Parts: sequence; C-alpha cells; structure tokens
Amino acid sequence: MPTSDNELVTAAEACRLLGISTATLYAYVSRGLLGSRPGPDHRSRVYLRADVDRLAQRKRAGRGAARGAAQSLDRGLPVLETRISLIRPDSPYYRGQSAVAAVRAGATLEDIARLLWDCGEQDPFAAPFASAWPQRVQDVAGDASLPPIERALACIPLLALDVRQAFNPALPVRREIAATLLRHNAALLVARAPDARPVHELLGDAWRPGDADFAELVRAALVLCADHELNVSAFAARVVASTGAHLHATVCAGLSALSGPRHGGATMRAYALLRDALDSGDPAGFIASRWQRGEDLPGFGHVLYPHGDPRGAEVLRMLRERRGDAPAMAHVETVIAAAEEASGQHPNIDGLLAALCFVHDLPAAPALVLFAAGRSAGWLAHAQEQQALGTLIRPRARYTGLPPGGADEEAG
Repeated sequence: MPTSDNELVTAAEACRLLGISTATLYAYVSRGLLGSRPGPDHRSRVYLRADVDRLAQRKRAGRGAARGAAQSLDRGLPVLETRISLIRPDSPYYRGQSAVAAVRAGATLEDIARLLWDCGEQDPFAAPFASAWPQRVQDVAGDASLPPIERALACIPLLALDVRQAFNPALPVRREIAATLLRHNAALLVARAPDARPVHELLGDAWRPGDADFAELVRAALVLCADHELNVSAFAARVVASTGAHLHATVCAGLSALSGPRHGGATMRAYALLRDALDSGDPAGFIASRWQRGEDLPGFGHVLYPHGDPRGAEVLRMLRERRGDAPAMAHVETVIAAAEEASGQHPNIDGLLAALCFVHDLPAAPALVLFAAGRSAGWLAHAQEQQALGTLIRPRARYTGLPPGGADEEAG
C-alpha cells in the first residue's frame, strides 16, 4: 500500500521496518541518518515513514554490488572523481582551501573562480570585456518582468553564437570564455547590462544600491555557494560537458537543474516558511505545530551536515553582526530557535539565503539568484574538468520492467 510522505511511525515500527534494535535506531538518529520528532505525548519520538523506507532501501542496496550501484546516484556511493571540492563538517573545501576561511579573508567570487578553474598565474577576468548586449538578446536580457532563471536560459544559448573559439580546447581560452560567461550569467539574472565589476557589487547595487554591508553579505553568499561537490546541477553540467558541448550549454544545464523545486526551489520554500511563521502571529508555535504534524522545515537540516551546515552558520554570523538589531532579524532568530527546539535541526544555506533577503526587505527571488550566480563558478569548473578527462558520462540502467513480449512471454 502506498504511504504518505508525512506518515509518522513509532520507534517500534521503525525498528521493525529497518530490522534493527532500539539502541541502533537511536544511534542512527545521533549520526544524522534518520530524523525524529516529538510524539503525541511529547515524551516518545516518532519518525517519518518516508525517511525510514529510504534508509531501509539504502541498507538493502548495500548488500549487493549491483544494487549498490543502482542507488549510488541518491547521495550514496561516489560516482566520479574530482579535484574541485570536498565536503567536510566545518566547511566545503575548494581545491583544499576552506570556503568559510575564504569568506573571512575577503575573497570574491572571481577569486574563487580562479581557484576552482585552477588558473595558476592566469587571470581570465583581465581579458577585454564588452559592456553591452548583442542586438539579438537586448530586449530579453533587460526585461525585468521575466523570472531570472528563464531570462538567463533564453539568452545564454544566443550569446554562445558570438563566441568564436567556443570549442577551442586550450585551457587559457576556455577560462576566458568561462570568465565572460560567469559575468554574463550574473547580469542576466538581475536584468542588467554586462559589467566588469565584481559580481557581488553588481548584484548588491541591483538590489540595495550604496549598502556596503549588504554587498559584503552578497560576497560571502556567492563564495559559499560557488561549489558543493557533485550536487544535482553540477552533475547535470558535467553530463552535458562530457558530450563536448560548449561551456554555455553546460551553464544552461546547471540552470535547468536549479529551476526544480527540490534544488533551487529550496530557497523559495525557506522564504515562505519565514513569511508564514510571521503571518501566523505565533512563530514558535507555528514551527512546533508544523513539525509535530510531520511536515518538514524548509531551510533547516542537511543530509551531508548532520550537525549543522557551516555555510549557513557563516552567513548567520555575518547577519547577526550587521543586522542584529533589526526587527526582521529578531523574527529570524525566533524561527531558528523554534526549529532547533522542535527538530534539533540547524539552518542550512538555503535558509540563510532566504533570511538574508527577508531581513533586507527583499522578495524571495534574489535568494535563488545568489545561488545561481555563485554556483555558476562551480558548474564551469566541473565542465572544464570533465572535458579535460575526455570521457563520456553514460551510466547503464538495470532494467526492472516486463521482459520482451510482456505478460505472455513471462507466463511461458
């Protein structure tokens, strides 16, 4: 019988489904493999049936090599090697350097792009840069009524037509193309003309002109979002890059993957949580009630950071320093405290991008723009690394449907 994603089960039922003891169940919770929430009597704990089923499936998959491979694309076994980024509890690391430390050292997105692209002494951002859009994209590129991702997706393929060396394999050439593309993507996301300034200044002026503290927060968010190992959008970019496609196509692949509600849409849902909690009149009660009903808390928790997302923690630290006295920040703190009390979960980067916008009286869309503008550096790094390997990403499928001939042949 199909189950609801919000169906809750007791500890005894979770142990039965997983084939484990109560002690092992508690160990799974402490290691972040399974989440729990208060039961009806507030003394017992209950578990989401969907999470228990997912963990049981992964346990079964681990018992056989073929099944393990089949599950490896769901945050499971490694499927590709990379020198670009590494996820550790304290920070993502870009080619061995802490992203959190880079934020505190004042790094810009351009600095991180040079690092991720392994530029060495080359500065691809020093190449000549045109400050106007080609005629064929002018109208769409400047149309602020269009959604940001769709505007970028409409223009980037057309911009590729003017890149004369799009398929040149020389690394210096490809890095210069990537640098221009990173700037173009950022400008398209905010419907501005191409700009050679650092991306955080372009975005900061688009939303809050003259606010230096806000621009610093934008800089930090871009750096922290620049890459995150083999996430969905980076994998999509690598798959496209493995075909030999030009870099513009790989960024379009990343943007397309980011447009889904389970990837880039997380910032929108996190923003809605903050707004709904405010509108409820009782933010702490709203959060606790939502969790007890078996609903998730968008913007909180991360499967790869069971003890807290260091990217979110860094943005929160900076928000507290710069906007700690703002009434909107007090609301954010209330929601964070209530979520941690109810669920034990800490805010992740999606939640803090949403909070950054909420505290500065911006709508939800800029949170996604920050993610897309920053992550483009990582997409371009993965695309260049994949094309340097010269291999095609083409996994095999394990067929589980009817055999040829359908039911008649199966009966025979």
